[in-house]
Amino acid sequence: MKYGFIKVAAAIPAVKVADCRLNQEAIDRLLKDAFEQQVEIVCFPELSLTAYTCGDLFHQQLLVEEAEKELDKLLKENVAISTVGIIGLPVKLGNQLFNSAVVFQNGKILAVIPKTYLPNYNEFYEKRWFASALDTDAKEVILCGQKVPFGTDVLLKYQNTTFGIELCEDLWVAVPPSSRHAVNGAQLIFNLSASDENIGKHDYLKSLVTQQSARCIAGYVYASSGFGESTTDLVFAGNALIAENGSMIASSKRFSFDEQLVISEIDIEKLSNDRQKNSAFQLGKRQIDSPDYRIVECDSLHHFTFSLTRNISPFPFIPVGKELDERCGEIFNIQVSGLATRLVHTGCKTVVIGISGGLDSTLALLVCVKTFDKLNIPRENILGITMPGFGTTGRTYNNAVHLIKTLGVTLKEINIKPACEQHFQDIGHSADIHDVTYENTQARERTQILMNIANKHNGMVLGTGDLSELALGWATYNGDHMSMYGVNAGIPKTLVRYLVKYVADSQVQSYAQNTLYDILDTPVSPELLPTDEKGEIAQKTEDLVGPYELHDFFLYYTVRFGFRPSKIYYLAKYSFGGKYTDEIILKWLKTFFRRFFNQQFKRSCLPDGPKVGSINLSPRGDWRMPSDASSRMWLEEIDIL
Repeated sequence: MKYGFIKVAAAIPAVKVADCRLNQEAIDRLLKDAFEQQVEIVCFPELSLTAYTCGDLFHQQLLVEEAEKELDKLLKENVAISTVGIIGLPVKLGNQLFNSAVVFQNGKILAVIPKTYLPNYNEFYEKRWFASALDTDAKEVILCGQKVPFGTDVLLKYQNTTFGIELCEDLWVAVPPSSRHAVNGAQLIFNLSASDENIGKHDYLKSLVTQQSARCIAGYVYASSGFGESTTDLVFAGNALIAENGSMIASSKRFSFDEQLVISEIDIEKLSNDRQKNSAFQLGKRQIDSPDYRIVECDSLHHFTFSLTRNISPFPFIPVGKELDERCGEIFNIQVSGLATRLVHTGCKTVVIGISGGLDSTLALLVCVKTFDKLNIPRENILGITMPGFGTTGRTYNNAVHLIKTLGVTLKEINIKPACEQHFQDIGHSADIHDVTYENTQARERTQILMNIANKHNGMVLGTGDLSELALGWATYNGDHMSMYGVNAGIPKTLVRYLVKYVADSQVQSYAQNTLYDILDTPVSPELLPTDEKGEIAQKTEDLVGPYELHDFFLYYTVRFGFRPSKIYYLAKYSFGGKYTDEIILKWLKTFFRRFFNQQFKRSCLPDGPKVGSINLSPRGDWRMPSDASSRMWLEEIDIL
């Protein structure tokens, strides 16, 4: 394990019904392949050593004995293989036969887990051949000359990971064994299955696996029978699924005629953090009748060279694929509903918003327009204030004015330069010194204008600042930091761009699209410093604090999962794949943690605003941090990377 990741695999061998030797050879090949690919635990399908569809042949003494014989051969040939293997075979105990999972490593059997829930309906007749785990009190079994733990009350410990096992139908019942395993410490669940195909079943199966991984806050590795099983009445597609806390992270090619080894990594640290945060999770232990579990230790004395294979998105806040538009619509509606509720509650019919021609104020204005339309309030009651200053460019000014006019919002222009110049005189500051006083004077002058216009018109000031700016403290205290309701407070900068594009593509009249697209192409800037000699933006935010896509990545893994800087650095290097050098990532990572700690005082007195995703920095919601907390440990760890 490295950085909390454990490499797991679901193996789908091509089997031959009742040919234990051929099946053992297939399992052996895949086991060795898994070991060569640094897999730490690999799971095979249900009854994979005999094939699942043997029918009444399970009553044949020869089949059961040959299965044990081939298991013994598999163990002896893999003494040097430290990958933990989990295979399925019939195991005889006294006068009973159990559909079982056998866990082994380095040639030793670690445990035997019998199936609890035997399907005996429709195409399934398992009670004809097997006994349920509920039908015995046995705690041990002798298999291949080894006396080993037997039962469903067994969890296995591999390094810092605890895992449990269930078999096929066990997952489909009201309270699966994996639920008990999870509340008793199992972070990983392996399921040996033989689930046949019929119309619509696969989608339900995927939903079942992902939902159980979410309920258990666990990794879930599912391996089901494939090519070679009898097709007398059924067809098996070879489903290998790996899920992590509600997300499917790897899957097999269905209906393949070839053997498959589906590999991915489960982030145990992430799961542990989620369980730690979820105060209701451990209460499940009191509600579920669980046995006193026995813990079996796996061998950890091996030297794997770890490497990630799973996808780590560089944009963790951005939905992928076909979900993007659907999620953007949902997010936009959350913003609209939040603002609408506040307007109805206060009886307010007027909103004042500063429009800069940038992304954040554009999104806030679009939310406001949609809200007014839904509440049947005239758009004229939205007062769009453009306030040119020393750094305002013609591009952003024209975009702001055109957008306000196009959307039917009331336009008001107030040039802040005279007021700022007067203020400089009042406080004895030279307008030629372009320092923080020069910049913040403009931000606070704009906020004063918005607040006073709101008072004059009995309205409310709509905040435009986003989640990324709040994380970095990239806002002027009691300037753009302040409003009466902040609709973008839960939206990171990388997502703001997608939301504006979503609205441009789907919800705004075609004659407004060109303006929105140009806003999307405009560099992010507070425009507080004078323009360059060409009249263009001279002050680009990302040149000063770093790329927002990096900061959003850092923010996500810091707040959502509590990862330490070294792990975030590792994931960023892997995820951004050469787009940024290691030195650049490290530079902005240090900037992020320094600003994140130092600027907490601004987040401690945030205006109200809706939570949208899994992260929010409101002091009344997800994030409660002292304003004077020390960043020393985090920065020291970064210094030694």
